[in-house]
Amino acid sequence: MAEAKYLKILHRQHKSEEEAESGLAELRWIVLSTPCPSELRGWVWKIFLRLCTGVSSSCYIRLVHRGPSAMDTKIRNDTFRTMTTDANFIEHVSEDMLIRVLNAFVWISQQDSRAQDTSEELQFRATLLQKSTAQLTYVQGMNVLAAPFLMALPEMEAFFSFSTFLWRWCPLYVHPNLKGVHCGLKLVDMCLRALDPELYGYLLGKGLTANMYAFPSVLTFSACTPPLIEVLRLWDVMFAFGFHLNILYIVAQLNLARDDIINSSSPMKILRKLPPLRSQAIIQIAIASCKKLPPSLYESLVRHLYDERIAEDMGVQVTGISTVASISHKR
Repeated sequence: MAEAKYLKILHRQHKSEEEAESGLAELRWIVLSTPCPSELRGWVWKIFLRLCTGVSSSCYIRLVHRGPSAMDTKIRNDTFRTMTTDANFIEHVSEDMLIRVLNAFVWISQQDSRAQDTSEELQFRATLLQKSTAQLTYVQGMNVLAAPFLMALPEMEAFFSFSTFLWRWCPLYVHPNLKGVHCGLKLVDMCLRALDPELYGYLLGKGLTANMYAFPSVLTFSACTPPLIEVLRLWDVMFAFGFHLNILYIVAQLNLARDDIINSSSPMKILRKLPPLRSQAIIQIAIASCKKLPPSLYESLVRHLYDERIAEDMGVQVTGISTVASISHKR
C-alpha cells in the first residue's frame, strides 16, 4: 500500500510549474505520514533535490578516470572506518565506492577550469556553483554524509545527488571552517533552551553545552548514530522538509533520553553515546517542536545551513580550518 501511494504521485504527469509544486507538497506529506519504501527512496530524494536532469554517466566516468585527487590520502584515512558496524551497509557499499565518489566530488568542485574538462563537467560545475562564492573540497565527515546516498542510489546517481546536496543545500556544513556546523551547535543550545529550559539549565549547570557532545550529530545530520535504517527514515523527512530539522532531531533525542540524563551521575556518558535512533518518535517530537519555537529562531534554524549572515548575527566566530575527531558510527 505504501508503494502504491508513492507511485501514484511519482508517475503523475504535470502540465505546469504550479502542478509540479503542488505535487511536491503532496509528496512531502506522504513522506511524513508513510515511511518511504527502500526501492523508491533514491527516486524520491532526487525529486526533492530537483535532480531530474543533468545526471551523466560519461561525466562521472571521466571524473573517476582522473584518479586520486589532491585529497585522496585524507579520504582514504576516513573511508575504511565508515559505518563498519552496520552489516547492511557493508553488504551494499564498498570502500572503493566511497573513495570514487569523494574523489570525484573534489574534482568537480575545483573552480578553475582545465583543458581536459568536458562540456558535461563544465555544465554540472556551473550548476553547482551557481550564485555561490564558496570554496569546497573534502573535509572529514563527508565519508559519513556520502554513505546514505550510496545506500539509496546507484553509485553514479549517488555522486550527482551528493554533490548537489552539499553545494546547494548545506555548503556551510562542509566549508573548510565548518561555519554552518558551529552555528548548528549553537542552535542546538538555543532550541533546547526554548523547548526544555529545565533540561537545558541542568546540562548548563554541569558545564555541558552542545559543543561538547553534539558535534558528530550536527556534522553528519545524525548519520553517525546507528542504525542506518533509522537514519534513512530521518533523512527522508529532512529531504521533504529541510535539513535544518536535524537540530530538532538532536533535541528530540535528548528529550527521549531525558530521564536517564537527569538521573545519571555522569550525563556526559549518555550524551557522548546516545541510544540507537528511534526515527518515528524523533520525527514526531521534531515536527511538533517547529511550532513551539519563536519565529526568529526558527528562521535562523532554516537558513543557517547556507546563509553566512546567520552565523554572523549569532556571533559565531570561526577562524582557519576546523578539524574534527574521527567519525564513523558511534557503535
